[in-house]
Amino acid sequence: MTARWIVLVLYLALMIGIGVYYRRKSASVNDFVLGGRGLGAWFTAFAYGTSYFSAVIFVGYAGKFGWNYGVASTWVGIGNAVIGSWLAWKVLGRRTRIMSKHLEAKTMPEYFEKRYNSKPLKIVSALIVFVFLIPYTASVYNGLSRLFEKGFGIPYKYCIIGMAVFTAVYVIMGGYKATALNDFIQGIVMLVGIAAVVLAVLGENGGLGNSFDLLGDISDANGDKGAYSSLFGPDPINLAGVVILTSLGTWGLPQMVQKFYAIKDDKAIKTGTIVSTFFAVVVAGGCYFLGGFGRLFVKSADGLPEGGFDGIVPTMMEKLPSLLFGLVIVLVLSASMSTLSSLVLTSSSTLTIDLIKPIMKEKMDEKKQLITMRIFIAVFLIISVVLAIITLENPQTVISTLMSISWGALAGAFLAPFLYGLYWKGVTRAGVWAGFIAGVGITVSNMFIGYIASPINAGAVAMVAGLVIVPLVSLVTPKLKKEDVDEIFTCYEEKVVSTKKRNL
Repeated sequence: MTARWIVLVLYLALMIGIGVYYRRKSASVNDFVLGGRGLGAWFTAFAYGTSYFSAVIFVGYAGKFGWNYGVASTWVGIGNAVIGSWLAWKVLGRRTRIMSKHLEAKTMPEYFEKRYNSKPLKIVSALIVFVFLIPYTASVYNGLSRLFEKGFGIPYKYCIIGMAVFTAVYVIMGGYKATALNDFIQGIVMLVGIAAVVLAVLGENGGLGNSFDLLGDISDANGDKGAYSSLFGPDPINLAGVVILTSLGTWGLPQMVQKFYAIKDDKAIKTGTIVSTFFAVVVAGGCYFLGGFGRLFVKSADGLPEGGFDGIVPTMMEKLPSLLFGLVIVLVLSASMSTLSSLVLTSSSTLTIDLIKPIMKEKMDEKKQLITMRIFIAVFLIISVVLAIITLENPQTVISTLMSISWGALAGAFLAPFLYGLYWKGVTRAGVWAGFIAGVGITVSNMFIGYIASPINAGAVAMVAGLVIVPLVSLVTPKLKKEDVDEIFTCYEEKVVSTKKRNL
């Protein structure tokens, strides 16, 4: 226990120190929100990866989907690497950087306003961001607190509050630059930690081969053996829904897409694509592969794990050596703090720039905007903490459900309007509104009616629906002024000088 506390205290001290260091280096809104648009490939790639994977993945998703699909849940990690990382950087990276800079957009709602010349789009999208980032933040707290309670015996309420305070301190002080440097350090911890934990857990059951044999002896709901150790698991259809939600979803999440706003140049995007994909393969692939062996550690009661889905991974960790368990705590803490910092920074900047600033009668200068953002960081964290505590006290609440609601609404509403807006001049305001309504409408209505049994599949349906609805509505509704759209797309026509080697 002493070793765990030493590791934890040293880690938290380092995070706070970085926030203090960058306190004076974030004097402008552009610095605080986007790091001056000058971050290199490695910092941006790690910021993207650590914002992507948190305690939600390690504790919630790895536990639940590992239980449901066995080692086939590793396909989720592969999908996260290929679709959620590599393809996202390829399709969105360069165009997002160029167009957001041309439009002088600091947030996704500001992009919608300037791309489609509509202030109402900015206001509504900002409200969607604020409302639906809260359940995601609560799910991160839930995952983290469950592991802390196992490792330190601290009641989960105090874990959540302490986590919120530490996150607030270094984000409020240092902004995006402090977050990016912390993400880089946290990313290294996650890479080392996942590899060590996977090896240790497999070792508990005699290594990889023996673990597969033991898993293959467990019968599924139909009484068949071998399903949980098979290539596609017992339920490949629902597994595909998980892959879509957790992989394609990143394309429409503001806290993920805005990483491309801040990257330095095209060369950094090329390097960042490789680094980000490698990070996802190790971290996401390792988490889901690890979760696939959960049935070897947790007993089943009526087909469900004793202690609930969110207790599977913490139970697996209990048998680890004390020092390695300390590393796991720091690993999950790293993943969670990076995601939390990204969420609160996105939410506070969106509220300040897209909602508060436009309605203020007096002009808000840089200093007032920074103060307002820092206040909203605290407000956002308080609301999230309250929701996290309420949901933790409800045994029916599952981490994966909270995250599915958040991702389904956000990505369902934003993915199609954002993606098509980068490539196609023909997107109309009506098409964007239709996308917003479809994404939020499907997610929220399913919460109350439940016509799609799984909230995860509901989120995947919301994303696919937006990709279909936005172009169809845009084809039959009034177009934007041609000269305005042509001017926006001139950003891609700018000539640049480059060496042949750089373009290889």
